[in-house]
Amino acid sequence: MTEAVLSARSLTKRFGGLAAVSDVTLDLWRERIHAVIGPNGAGKSTLTNLLSGDIAPTSGTVQLAGRDVTGWSPERISRAGLGRSYQKTNIFLPFTVWENIRLAAQSRTPQAARWLRLASSVREANARAERALELAGLQARRDAVAGAASHGEQRQLEIAMTLATDPQVLLLDEPLAGMGTAEAERMVELLLRLKKDHAMLLVEHDMDAVFALADHLTVMVNGQVIAGGTPAQVRADPAVQSAYLGEDGAHG
Repeated sequence: MTEAVLSARSLTKRFGGLAAVSDVTLDLWRERIHAVIGPNGAGKSTLTNLLSGDIAPTSGTVQLAGRDVTGWSPERISRAGLGRSYQKTNIFLPFTVWENIRLAAQSRTPQAARWLRLASSVREANARAERALELAGLQARRDAVAGAASHGEQRQLEIAMTLATDPQVLLLDEPLAGMGTAEAERMVELLLRLKKDHAMLLVEHDMDAVFALADHLTVMVNGQVIAGGTPAQVRADPAVQSAYLGEDGAHG
C-alpha cells in the first residue's frame, strides 16, 4: 500500500490535568473513509482540531503528504492539502451558492487578495469552483442565496467550498447533523463520490451512515482509543458494545 496521506503519531492534548486526547495514532489513506466514533466528551472534535491545526498538540506529531505539519497554523495546513468542515456550518449566508464556492476557490490563487491580478488566475479559480459545484451536486442551486438554502444544502455547500480549495484530505465533523432521512441519504451519496479522490476522516453521530460509509473505525472514550478495525470488527468488540453501542443507544 502507498504511503498514508495523513498520519498522526502518539497525538496528545492536555488542558491542565485533563487529557482530552491521549496517545492517539491513526493513518488516513486515499480512497478510504476513516470514521472516529465515541460518546460525548470522547475527544473526537479535539482530535479533528489537532489534525487541522486549530489547536496545537501537547505532544505527538502530524504528517501531511510526507511533511511534518505539527504546530503549523490552520491556514498553512489547509494550503498544504487539508480541507475540513465544522459542526456549525460556516458559509456566507447573504451570498449565492456560486459566490461562496468561488470565494473559496479564489483563496488558493496566487495573491488572492489583490484586485489587479492576472485573468488566468480568475479562470483557474472559476474552473475549480465549477468542479466543486458539480461534485457537490449543487448545479441546480447555483444562483440560490445560501441563507435561503435548506440545512442539507448548506452542508453540501460547505463541503463544496472545501473541495474548491483542492484538498487531498477531508476532515468532516458531523456532516449529517440535523438532517432528515432524504438529506442524509444525499450526503452519504456525496461522500461516497468524494471517496475515490480523497483521504477522509469522518466524525459522525449517525451510526447507520457510519457503518454504511466507513472502511475503518476508531473508537474513542475519555480521550483514548479503545478499539479500531473494520466496521464488522468494531461492531463485534465487547468493549465497544459496553462503552458505546450498548442497549441504551447513547452515543456522541
